[in-house]
Amino acid sequence: MTIFFYKVQDPYGCFSNFSLHSIDLQGYTWPTSEHYYQAQKYQGTPHQSLCEEIRQASTPEAAAAIGRNLDYAVQPNWDQIKPQVMYSAVYAKFLTHASIQAELLGTGDELIVENSPTDAYWGCGVDGKGYNQLGKILMQVRQDIRRSIEPGKMSS
Repeated sequence: MTIFFYKVQDPYGCFSNFSLHSIDLQGYTWPTSEHYYQAQKYQGTPHQSLCEEIRQASTPEAAAAIGRNLDYAVQPNWDQIKPQVMYSAVYAKFLTHASIQAELLGTGDELIVENSPTDAYWGCGVDGKGYNQLGKILMQVRQDIRRSIEPGKMSS
């Protein structure tokens, strides 16, 4: 059975980047994975000061609004690096918070889909045929965490 998620208050809402689960990355605590993701757009750009503004935004919605402002130029290679940036945020989130890690691992091997009616890149889009990149990242994180906690796994 496919696992669909979108809104934080709905089932599997913790899979959303807007869920209130902080992460520690790059020497900072970020209130949500959305805060982290949006800020990374401006690393090394003339608008780098936005990174801290985004990190301190009061809500993930406010962080997203700043990060999506088309008046600011993002990193020139953003489209190439954004999947890895998202993976880093999602992986940190599910490593940090045991309760949502258990929820993610509890999905077994089911397909996970961000049921976004507006985003055909990170979600499935209005027609359900989008790329579902966030769902794919969640499934990869699930697999990577599962591998890291398998009994008898040799540590390096």
